[in-house]
Amino acid sequence: MSAVRLLSGTRMSLERIQVGMSVILEFTIEGEAFELGRVLARPAPHGYAELERVIPMQDALMPFLWVTGVDADAFEKSVREQPSVKTICALDHVEGSTLYHIEWATQPADILAALADANAVVLEAAGNGVWQFRVRFPDHDKLSTFHNAIIEEHIPIHIGRTYTLSEPTATGHPLGLTNDQREALVLALNWGYFASPSETSLDDIADELGISRQAVSKRIRRGNETVLRKTLLSSAKDFT
Repeated sequence: MSAVRLLSGTRMSLERIQVGMSVILEFTIEGEAFELGRVLARPAPHGYAELERVIPMQDALMPFLWVTGVDADAFEKSVREQPSVKTICALDHVEGSTLYHIEWATQPADILAALADANAVVLEAAGNGVWQFRVRFPDHDKLSTFHNAIIEEHIPIHIGRTYTLSEPTATGHPLGLTNDQREALVLALNWGYFASPSETSLDDIADELGISRQAVSKRIRRGNETVLRKTLLSSAKDFT
């Protein structure tokens, strides 16, 4: 399976974000540049992994992730043999993807540690050869903490964009959709995925976008939830 595509668009200055607002940062990083990427790439060079939403808890950051396109037995055996990994446990199996929980033997001092130290919440992170992250920081100061850490540790990331939830995005989507969610929803709508009976499949959409079936399902599900919350719940206030 192909790697996650690099973010496009103009690089945005971190200094433009207002102090006191939560800040969203989108960036990409090579898998070999951080420990989790290296651990997963060794047994699954052609697989695809997607982190569940990660909230750092003190010094512990033990990820849950969906993995697709691997031989489960070989993958689990290889991951367990990595010195930095204490355990890996398969928790669930859904449509060709497996949900794993990884517990570290030693906490990696790289991108995940920098995010944890900055109290960042990982909203989305997925990839294989290249990983795409979308994370939320409590405020500009925490974003600066993260930015300083990656510079000091020489962690190579490519910043796609930074923005607050209250400002319009570069593409001007007022419903709060990410670019990836909007892309998946528009394609699904144009191809008749929501028709009855459906005129296309998740596999077709996934192939077109170059991502896994599980990943495109997640984008459509989260995108639909975002649209419904913005429309139904906001309009419901008029009747209360």
